[in-house]
Amino acid sequence: MPTGYGKVIILLAFFVGIFFQAQTNRYIYELRLKMDSTDHDYQKYHMILDIGKDETKFYGRDLLISDSINKKFGNLESKHVDMTGQIIKRKTGSSTNENFLNIKFDYYTYSTTDPIHWEIDKETKKFNNYIVQKATADFGGRQWIAWFSTEVPLNEGPYKFTRLPGLVFEIYDDKNNFIYKLVKNEKLLKNVDTNDFLESNFGNKAVKVNEGQRRKLLMDFYNDPFSFERTNLANKQDLNINIGGNQVKNVEELNAQVKTMQGIISKYNNPVDLNKAIKYK
Repeated sequence: MPTGYGKVIILLAFFVGIFFQAQTNRYIYELRLKMDSTDHDYQKYHMILDIGKDETKFYGRDLLISDSINKKFGNLESKHVDMTGQIIKRKTGSSTNENFLNIKFDYYTYSTTDPIHWEIDKETKKFNNYIVQKATADFGGRQWIAWFSTEVPLNEGPYKFTRLPGLVFEIYDDKNNFIYKLVKNEKLLKNVDTNDFLESNFGNKAVKVNEGQRRKLLMDFYNDPFSFERTNLANKQDLNINIGGNQVKNVEELNAQVKTMQGIISKYNNPVDLNKAIKYK
């Protein structure tokens, strides 16, 4: 159980009549995660779980904010690249997920089947005004502890944590690498249009790949994360290449930047699905 975390005031106005009229039930979770499992500090994100009649989607709130800005001003100037690796959608109540992934300038989608075999415990506790019940599971190479409430009869939760007999209010792994806490909910009377930032990434439509292709794309990026810049340098199309604030004028300087980036990729290789982590050489 995570410690040192202040009490979060949650406004969960749940009325059965309103619930069944709403097109989308939106739940906002605070996600704290360690990009590197050896870190002491957490990165913090606010993630949105949109539960519709037919589809459930999970994505970062910053994606929605950027999309809202673009729609307000009629352009694509505001863009956001997800850093959590947790953009997904599925048929509501399903264990089959469509995953979305940025790799540098490109955007991909791939499908996974993610059944979770929960063990429901008798232990309960109060989560503000709700009674939540404990459940545990081994999923994605991690041991998870979830707290769900049958008072909110939705068999959904953040990321892929679905199929419990009530909404997941809180979930974390036993190493406290990933901690999700419900902080807010909204009732939306119309379906949410995510086509511009989830199914595509601000004009960059997702390309469908399989698991083998996903792994190869990530390895190719690791082996040469600046292949685009390398091509421009070789063709002398761009002699003012800037990487991380450093001017790169020749192949030797570019190779030094590659080694630096490879170190960063290897260090921050702590995906929530640990069993699918790439073993970088």
